[in-house]
Amino acid sequence: MKAAAIDRFGPPYVLKLHTLPVPQEDVDGVLIALHVAGVGVWDASVRDGSWRPYERPKFPLILGTDGAGEVVRKGSRVRRFQLGDRVYAYHYANPKGGFYAEYVAVDSDHAGHVPKHLDCIQAGAAATTGLTAVQGIDDKLRVRARERILIYGASGAVGTLAIQFAKRHGAQVLATASGKACSMPESATR
Repeated sequence: MKAAAIDRFGPPYVLKLHTLPVPQEDVDGVLIALHVAGVGVWDASVRDGSWRPYERPKFPLILGTDGAGEVVRKGSRVRRFQLGDRVYAYHYANPKGGFYAEYVAVDSDHAGHVPKHLDCIQAGAAATTGLTAVQGIDDKLRVRARERILIYGASGAVGTLAIQFAKRHGAQVLATASGKACSMPESATR
């Protein structure tokens, strides 16, 4: 299979096209023929070595933490998925390789059916950011109805989803965003 991988940590030019074996799924895993791979800002940190989610990275290292495609093989214990199912998946430090490839093998607990109202591009880009937002809103903050919550960076991928998840719980959401388009003129800050 073709995969975008690195042979060492470094600047963007270390990311190269490789021909690598198709990974094998485990008995609880699925092999996905990828239609789309999510690209996150954290991928650059993995590439340059400043963030190492892998205990002992094995090169060539295929980057990418999420994506979407079609189940082409499944392990003997997998019941939730059938061959041909459209799925999206994530894995932060997959020992079988990341999502910048034609195929990825993940544990079936790291995959879900693509919702009917989404296409593979939308679903593939949402797994990691969506999970991050859910972990913050549900797991850490345990947001409830009528609570007030302030979300910083609300115009980013995680922030926009966090707003929606908090609103779904019935919370009152206040949000901040910044950038050149939102900056105040210098004369207004004096």
